[in-house]
Amino acid sequence: MSQTDEPENRKQIEVCSDGPYMITGDIPLVSKTQVVSEYGEPLTWKKDGDIQAEPGYFLCRCGHSSCKPFCDATHLKLGFDGTETALTSPTTARQETYPGSTNIVIKIDMDLCTEAGFCANRVTSIAEMATRTDDTQVRAQAIAMVERCPSGALTYALKEGEPDIETDLPQQIAVTTEITSDGPIQGPLWVTGNIPILRSDGQPFETRNRVTLCNCGHSHAKPLCDGSHRAYPTRK
Repeated sequence: MSQTDEPENRKQIEVCSDGPYMITGDIPLVSKTQVVSEYGEPLTWKKDGDIQAEPGYFLCRCGHSSCKPFCDATHLKLGFDGTETALTSPTTARQETYPGSTNIVIKIDMDLCTEAGFCANRVTSIAEMATRTDDTQVRAQAIAMVERCPSGALTYALKEGEPDIETDLPQQIAVTTEITSDGPIQGPLWVTGNIPILRSDGQPFETRNRVTLCNCGHSHAKPLCDGSHRAYPTRK
């Protein structure tokens, strides 16, 4: 076995029972912020910088650490219930296809949706655009919307039955900031690059290119984010 195959060097995120995320394998940690239009519409993401982390770091999952994004064991004082209820079945078993699309197949898995807002603007939505994808410009805009969906709830393929196309994203964890009408708030942890994620019982979740993990403690689909942080916002 090579050095890079050793368990301590393998890139992996493990959900600790009623506790934090244990990060192994020297996964880079960065901060990213939503870029929004003058109307508050999410457009894309910008990287703010790198976050220094020691190897084998732990990230807060309960939402109450005093040294976020890192865990400070506050979950022990709170009696945090981090029970994992997210489905471990493949997303292909849950995806629904938007009707009317041509030259492209746009799909959504609502069990992964965090309502991040990249799928619509004040003029149109991904559902409406799917009916006009015979237009090259509309198709390109729809693809851009899909690729900016942080949770991977939205995907696309060129033809029915073909594998989803995923943009090439780095293996990293992003501590995100969302921009709302009331100002910036803490968003989920955005995991990219097909990093394996294990439940606390060792059962693996499906490895995907885009995953959003709850770090507010309120999700009803732990460890995945379901958008609950917007009901309990942590102001930045």
